Amino acid sequence: MEKISRSDLENLQLDRLKKIVGWAYEKSSFYKKSFDNANLKPEDIQTLADVKKIPFLTLEELNRNDSQDFLTLPLSSIVRICHSSEAGGGDVAKFYTKGDIQQNVEMMSRCLVAAGINRTSTVGLQGDLSDGKFLDVLYALESIGTTVIPLGTDYRYWLKILENFSLDTLISTPQLTMQLIIQLQATWKNIIDYNIKKIICINVNNIQNPLQQHIEARAGTVVYNLFAPAELGTAGMIFQCSNTSGHHIQEDGYLAEIVKFNSDEIVEEDDVMGELVITTLNAQAMPLIRYRTGQAVRRMSENCHCGRTFVRIATPYTQSELDDLD
Repeated sequence: MEKISRSDLENLQLDRLKKIVGWAYEKSSFYKKSFDNANLKPEDIQTLADVKKIPFLTLEELNRNDSQDFLTLPLSSIVRICHSSEAGGGDVAKFYTKGDIQQNVEMMSRCLVAAGINRTSTVGLQGDLSDGKFLDVLYALESIGTTVIPLGTDYRYWLKILENFSLDTLISTPQLTMQLIIQLQATWKNIIDYNIKKIICINVNNIQNPLQQHIEARAGTVVYNLFAPAELGTAGMIFQCSNTSGHHIQEDGYLAEIVKFNSDEIVEEDDVMGELVITTLNAQAMPLIRYRTGQAVRRMSENCHCGRTFVRIATPYTQSELDDLD
């Protein structure tokens, strides 16, 4: 799938877009009202370009409406509910079916393998497992066959594990990673003296980790980024491969658009900055259709050396990417 041809991918995306629009219109009270207000019917979507007919979804609307208005299934079909207050100060409840979780775990497995994780890796997972995003990571690691140690959020446990096990990978948030570095320093130790070869950061607010260069310098290792806002409910949409140049979008599960800032106009050209807009193509319980992420990105024109054909995007936050824009 990661090397699918563009024509086959677009056919797959169109088929899934038609299904998700029809499903949302029929089952979700929010989308029924939204589409009716726009005089839009599911049969109006006949090409990928027709996605422009669909109204945008904003974070404000997610926060203003009850999460169950987006729900497309009865609660008897839901196997997981996670609640978060991370999204712009609002409260977001995410609902998952068994199929949603399987999809998230598959996507997450791709992300982890692309970062070089395999069955020989020993991974410390730093975070609260009441958060569904971290559960997806845990299940994906276990499905790969990786040795994984859930570290929780207690720094005393972190320090004990580092002394007793040789972790080669840390999966964490930027904030918890920095807390680990500081706690080690407080005990006259240095993270660079341990065996950690890579750090995968789950970023809630931005695609690019603003602490990345500092963490890389302190830990002496490479940092990979995963984008995991509360409203998305997973960290598997965007990932970096071993080239760590730009971010691949898992296009079989997500339809990505770039629109001009403060506008509804689509950016058709490569290497032009705009706002990332996402449609979840496989979500069963709580689809997001044309969701404006607020993330500034550009579509990269060159192919990735890893061979993946999924589109790559770059953010304006690293110096190398800013240089590419000049």
